[in-house]
Amino acid sequence: MRHARTGVLAGTAAYFLWGLLTLYWPLLEPAPALEILAHRIVWSLVFVAVVLATMRDLRWVRAIRRQPRTLALLAGAGIFVGANWGLYIWAVNNGRVIEAALGYYINPLFTALLGLAVLRERMAIAQWVGVTLAAGGVVWLGIDAGRPPWVAIGLAATFGIYGLFRKWAAMPSWRALAVETATLAVPAAGYLAFLSATGQSHLGSGPVRSVLFVSTGLVTALPLVLFGFAAVRTPLTVLGMLQFLLPTTQFVIGYFGLHEPISAVGLGAYGLVWAGAAFFLASYAWRRTRAEDGHAWERADGREPARR
Repeated sequence: MRHARTGVLAGTAAYFLWGLLTLYWPLLEPAPALEILAHRIVWSLVFVAVVLATMRDLRWVRAIRRQPRTLALLAGAGIFVGANWGLYIWAVNNGRVIEAALGYYINPLFTALLGLAVLRERMAIAQWVGVTLAAGGVVWLGIDAGRPPWVAIGLAATFGIYGLFRKWAAMPSWRALAVETATLAVPAAGYLAFLSATGQSHLGSGPVRSVLFVSTGLVTALPLVLFGFAAVRTPLTVLGMLQFLLPTTQFVIGYFGLHEPISAVGLGAYGLVWAGAAFFLASYAWRRTRAEDGHAWERADGREPARR
């Protein structure tokens, strides 16, 4: 019980901190999104390398060089997570926080569809209802705005595909993040060097901003550490529910803090997305609870649970 409680607290902190990054990226302006992304990649690699060295967990580097499939999968994951980071930074710094929140609301549903199409997983009827409601909300928002919500779709798609690649790679989080950021570090460092050589870099524009640039590695890795701590101590059902803290935090910041406009029609469309997420989570929680109860009965009775 104590481990579960600390796991929930860690998971809550992880998703809340990810949501608060909405307030972090504007602090780095007037640097453009691409420069901020390049700093995030480079300093994340530096931070993760220091952590791995401190943990004396570097022997795997030599072994993974003989695993081309894993390297390719993690390189692909790096490309997609880099695209996700860049798009999110751009959205936040261009007044599209509410639309970014939509992307993270629909991400679990998009991931479920990927599992269905690629991994041949199955979904319950209630989960299909959830996906349909959320899809209706996205279409409604597109009709209301006169264009599809490309930022939301892009964020959901890039993070969903990133998760798929990470699942296939089956690598511990710290090691995976090291390979992912290393994949992007050379072009990112080259771009930063170009900005510095041409006098366009914002790194030395002030001590506070310089510290914030260097800290992008910390703010990337800290929620990941908390999430990893939570993942081994918290039921997946609870983690699934906690993940909606991220877009909810983003939505609250965008609507109440940054005063981004949203019409009554837009709120109605968001209502469909929220209803879809609720259906999806409720179905997932119910099925997970049934499975856990069945396993508990099997352990206590020594027999397989009855088929229903």
